[in-house]
Amino acid sequence: MTWEIAFVFALLVIALACFVWEKFPPDLTAMGLLVIIVATGLLPIEKAYSVFANPAPLVVGAMFVLSAALVKCGVVDRISAMIEGSAKLPYAIVLLVLIFFVAGISAFVNNTPVVVVFLPVVLSLARRMNLAPSKFLIPLSYAAVLGGTCTLVGTSTNLVVNGIITAKGLPGFSMFELGWLGVPATVLGAIYLSAFGKRLLPVREMLTSILSEEERREYITEAFVQAGSPVLGKTMVEAGFTRQRGVRVLEIVRDGIALYLDPKTVRLKAGDRLILSCRPKGIAHTRQMQGIDLVAELNLGVEQIAAHEGSLVEAVVTPHSALLGHTVREVNFRQRYRMVVLALHRKGKNVREQIETLPIEAGDVLLMMGTDQAIDALRNNSDFMFFDRARVPTKPQTGRVLFVVGVIAAVITASALNWAPIEIGALAGCVVICIARCLKTSEAYGSIEWNILFLIYGMLAMGMAMEHTGAAAWIAGHMVDAVQLFVPSVHKGIVMLACIYLVTTVLTEILSNNAIAALMAPIAVGVAIELGMDPRPFAVVVAFAASAAFATPIGYQTNTYVYGVGGYRFGDFIKVGVPLNLLCFVVAMIMVPRIWPL
Repeated sequence: MTWEIAFVFALLVIALACFVWEKFPPDLTAMGLLVIIVATGLLPIEKAYSVFANPAPLVVGAMFVLSAALVKCGVVDRISAMIEGSAKLPYAIVLLVLIFFVAGISAFVNNTPVVVVFLPVVLSLARRMNLAPSKFLIPLSYAAVLGGTCTLVGTSTNLVVNGIITAKGLPGFSMFELGWLGVPATVLGAIYLSAFGKRLLPVREMLTSILSEEERREYITEAFVQAGSPVLGKTMVEAGFTRQRGVRVLEIVRDGIALYLDPKTVRLKAGDRLILSCRPKGIAHTRQMQGIDLVAELNLGVEQIAAHEGSLVEAVVTPHSALLGHTVREVNFRQRYRMVVLALHRKGKNVREQIETLPIEAGDVLLMMGTDQAIDALRNNSDFMFFDRARVPTKPQTGRVLFVVGVIAAVITASALNWAPIEIGALAGCVVICIARCLKTSEAYGSIEWNILFLIYGMLAMGMAMEHTGAAAWIAGHMVDAVQLFVPSVHKGIVMLACIYLVTTVLTEILSNNAIAALMAPIAVGVAIELGMDPRPFAVVVAFAASAAFATPIGYQTNTYVYGVGGYRFGDFIKVGVPLNLLCFVVAMIMVPRIWPL
């Protein structure tokens, strides 16, 4: 082992630790790796530049744009409305229909927006069938993942592995080649979930369940601090505006300006207008305070913000929300949306304290309270997806729908018939859609998840460094030696295939699927060469195993998204996902040697 190999392994361990620790965003960690690899000379700068020539990130970005166009034109909304009409059927049948529809769309559309669009449909289905949403949301995510394994463009991991093998001079995957694995896995997965889902899937309450009955009846109102009031010069806590007394001060308006709210330091002055969230006993307490008058009971000639019962709503933060990375305080949430955040659900945990200091993440579920007018205004905001009512489908324009579907079909056909490389076809499709004004240029750029692209670039550099330094060959050689010690030569190919699959799927369950695909593909190819076998089946196994991640909520981005929405616990994914992981493993071990001989 050389110092270069040892250093690469050290970087790899640090990177994996950062992915698990989540102190830094995964894309930042990956780009940091790229910088260190080039700066230390582990990879010549010419080879580092060649990372950006890999077509995989380009295709991934183009598919984000094409997916956004398909969603915007209303196709997915129309299909989701059709599914909503099946609510009168038995649960198993509804789940089977849902899975096949979602999987079919996800085979050609990026799965994250598919899950986002189908989320309110699933919540509406649950209400109509008098079932908890948790009985549907895990299957929704799993269906999107399974559908993505059926085609080359179904998931970014397929494109990453395809880009790596073509860079090595090997033939790339055809458009539907991976369907030999994806389709059987999807069918068997749908049968498994529909047959055992009602028994295995838990009943989880929504975020409002953490509130007491009295807390659910809060009123938003205003109070006026009069001159000569005994509370002048006191902080809000000293004045008696405390949760114990059923009162929370949401905002102080002084001289027409909303002040930063710190109940322990901000001191009241004459003329202050206090926006209050009060329980019934809190309103009675406020009325009894000397020098504090409710605006609703005065004739001051000022415009009231609200003076009636507030409504509770739950909403999930969308993947492209402008709030991501910002705290509630930083975005002036109360002033910006006229709503107050009561609680937050993230990764199985309900948070009620210090919510204002937590950076908002995609998939966070916010429990908010506000007036009906504020809630209706917020429904049109793309930063949130509300739970309390079904999404109103976009009214499709027939000509635009046919045009967008035709462009995507042309991209797929051109790739399937080898008329044009997938990266050229996908990019051309994006250009045509933007020229035709089916999608604005700003919307196209906004639909791309740039963090995923930079993650792929960084991990491609890491994989290239492992090859250049000999680290990938070192790992491959030792894996082959270990297998040959215990396995007869006639079986070593299938055993090594199983080892590659299991290592990939275990790592994917705790780390980024794209990162693991970029790391494992060079190792798998090296193992095949060491064994004197065709690298293609090993590459296929990596692509499939890096996508088929069901046992944890962090293994795939759609799992993470429904994690908070459904109120799930970590163990729920293990209980439902491990059997599905094993099912996919069996499908791979049966199909791969038959379709791609070792």
